[in-house]
Amino acid sequence: MTAAGRVLVGIAGGIAAYKVCEAISTLAKSGVEVRAIVTDGAQRFITPLTIATLCRHPAYVDRDFWQADRARPLHIELGEWADVIAIAPLSANTLAKLAYGLADDLLTNTVLASTAPLLLAPAMNTDMWEQETVRRNWRIATDLERVHAIAPGSGRLACDRVGAGRLAEPQHLVSQIRSLLHSGGQRDLAGKNLLVSAGGTREAIDSVRFIGNPSTGRMGVALAQAAAHRGANVTLVCGPTEVDLNVPGIEVVRVTSAAEMGAALGDRFPAADWLIMAAAVADVRPAQSHATKLAKSELPESLPLEFVPDLIAGLASRKQPHQRAIGFAAQTGDILTPAWDKLQRKGLDAIVANPIDRVGAGFGSDTNEAIFIDNLGQQVALPSASKLELAHQILDRVRVLPITA
Repeated sequence: MTAAGRVLVGIAGGIAAYKVCEAISTLAKSGVEVRAIVTDGAQRFITPLTIATLCRHPAYVDRDFWQADRARPLHIELGEWADVIAIAPLSANTLAKLAYGLADDLLTNTVLASTAPLLLAPAMNTDMWEQETVRRNWRIATDLERVHAIAPGSGRLACDRVGAGRLAEPQHLVSQIRSLLHSGGQRDLAGKNLLVSAGGTREAIDSVRFIGNPSTGRMGVALAQAAAHRGANVTLVCGPTEVDLNVPGIEVVRVTSAAEMGAALGDRFPAADWLIMAAAVADVRPAQSHATKLAKSELPESLPLEFVPDLIAGLASRKQPHQRAIGFAAQTGDILTPAWDKLQRKGLDAIVANPIDRVGAGFGSDTNEAIFIDNLGQQVALPSASKLELAHQILDRVRVLPITA
């Protein structure tokens, strides 16, 4: 992700305060400027020194708010400084203040003194989270235009209760903060229905052997995340992967084979505005598969294969005028010629040509690079970046695709 950006993290009281440390550290290591406000409640669980060390900058506390030796009020300076404000964990008390515009400490005054996008990530006991008053405050706060939210997850809480109330995982906090830095908080994909495929497929030889490829699904998951962060309704159809698919705000459909992926995409394609086919779907599969494991002696000396139907070509042939179909071309060597041929042959609106023979690009890497080609032949180079940043750049290009007959 682009290193430029200034993030102010507000830490409210709650045992989940420890989890935000990883998010702060990740952001700071990537070059993002991070400042933090540690509320009095949060200091009962975590020290300002810990946060200051991770931020590479002194942490702010309430006593700093009341000092009179500053040229300008601290809450004004911080509110103007921040590109994004994130409050994690968000307590029931701080939520109530935000819902009704109350400001009695440094954090809430800073929020009111800023127009930056505000990310709220609550964490509390399940019974607290499910209280009618808390739910009402949550609806009021999240209805504000500048507010973006990551609702708490479910699981075993620190109080041993099993239910909703867990703070979002650090990687999800980081991803949404980075998306807000890119978009400036704009929900420019609101109302769009996106159908994204990710990961490789496995074509069974028998119950334990298969033909596959090294796709991890990271690029497709990043595209789904980026789109959801920008307000889209996203369905992700994903093959086998070790990537965490418990992504807030995304409907996930898990599949294994190309046939299963084709069925899942076919069912959902009519409702989609954009199809982004980032999955590495098999080209061939065994002509015959076996429901049980074959003994080594039973394996054929040669394996008859058959072609897998071209999923994106079939879907693109059915698209309506308002729909867009975007493919990926993972290539070695010359990436442009085969990608352009693939775009034309399959009737796509655009294609992302991706070099997989370069360090830091392609399968399994944290970063990626590509050339975006539209159906008029216009090319835009997308230089090496994190897969989330590249996903945003791809979405930026899809938004302005030319309308052709």
